[in-house]
Amino acid sequence: MVGSKTRLVAIIGSPIAQVKSPDNFNDYFAGAQKDAAMIAIDLLPENVADFVKTVRGWQNFDGFVVTIPHKNAVAELVDELSPTAQFLGTANVVRRHPDGRLSADMTDGVGFLGATRLHGFEPEGKAVFMVGAGAAGSAIGYAVAESGVAQLIIHDRNPERAFDLAARLKTAFPQVDIAAEALPNRAFDLVINASSSGMKADDPLPVPEAILELLPQDALVADVVTSPKMTPLLIAAAQRNLKIQTGEEMAKAQLFALGQVMGVIPGEQIND
Repeated sequence: MVGSKTRLVAIIGSPIAQVKSPDNFNDYFAGAQKDAAMIAIDLLPENVADFVKTVRGWQNFDGFVVTIPHKNAVAELVDELSPTAQFLGTANVVRRHPDGRLSADMTDGVGFLGATRLHGFEPEGKAVFMVGAGAAGSAIGYAVAESGVAQLIIHDRNPERAFDLAARLKTAFPQVDIAAEALPNRAFDLVINASSSGMKADDPLPVPEAILELLPQDALVADVVTSPKMTPLLIAAAQRNLKIQTGEEMAKAQLFALGQVMGVIPGEQIND
């Protein structure tokens, strides 16, 4: 039960009904017998700056997780960014320090790769196709390139955004073949939907079935969308007996990284 001594964390976004972090964190807090709780806040973009200002003086508040569409805005409002968040210009988790200072990190990539390894996927030397070059896609692309893949092809409905991300990642990881392309007609070892496509019933399939048809049977198809759990992309992949990774699996995999940044789960902290 939440009481006057309960330490609070939050997740902000809009919409917010699809997120799984409150369930994951509150289950962890209960199991660890920790007097803490996570709340979900459906926050409109025009109120993000006011929320961040309020957080600085919220004494029983330890931090917050950030989901769509606020990750870029929050990165501009905090005091310190981790090297990854600074490179990407986006953040998905913020720690409130006792003096009201705010430090932030971007852990989407860490969580994504953690989930893929649970499926037996080892990135070294592999070919990857990713749809989506927004905040989540940037972080995942950074982590995938850093992990030692041989090739990363990026596609976004905004071609300029895909080209910009590919160029920045190529500068950081020149040993990886990184390019932005229209939908490629070739096989890959890992296909990622890092866009929001699939959240709504009438969303188009982010990866054409023609690409899925080319994938080898040991390929992994992953989605960052958490609701519905089985997106149209994952359903199409499963129908072809391909391995799949849900957005829920990614969320669970980065629980500890998020909690450690906020200081509510034991582990190494950033920007102390």
